[in-house]
Amino acid sequence: MTRDFSIETGCSPISRREWLAFVGTFPWLASGCGYMVGNAYSPQITSVNVPIFRNDTFRRGIEYQLTEAVQREIRTRTPFKLVDGDEAQTRLSGRIVEIRKDVLGETTWDDPRELQFSLMVHVTWEDLRSGEVLAREQAPLETGSTALSSQAEFAPEVGQSLATATADSTSRLAKRIVNMMETPW
Repeated sequence: MTRDFSIETGCSPISRREWLAFVGTFPWLASGCGYMVGNAYSPQITSVNVPIFRNDTFRRGIEYQLTEAVQREIRTRTPFKLVDGDEAQTRLSGRIVEIRKDVLGETTWDDPRELQFSLMVHVTWEDLRSGEVLAREQAPLETGSTALSSQAEFAPEVGQSLATATADSTSRLAKRIVNMMETPW
């Protein structure tokens, strides 16, 4: 007993054989939106140096957390090798320009119930062989620039803390920074 396979196209159902022939002719249709066949990173680049991010704020220690999170993302998601200084082909450098902790909601006694931790950075990825800037993202401090920031909400009443919000925010921001290193379409 064979099952009849059909796909509703809006006009009339097509058979499985017709569908496979169609997809075989136009394979890019089956790939979906936003997906890419092959490596998402440049094959000409094999190594990257990530120095400790500069911190222009008064909150100390976050530069180490963010640098470590970015290095972890590079190790796990990219083919790039992390190397020191002169051995690297590229350098990913960053500067923390703003850290904010805002109250989103209060109790009737004006105690903070929900807060938001925001982290904004300027990031530059440059090719050390040619001096070319491969990618640059900036917080919205200059006209025409793109925001590279991350927010995390936390509620002290339910046991969440600034430390967990900081870890969550640096992790999200590290992912966005490594996404910036992908080869543009």
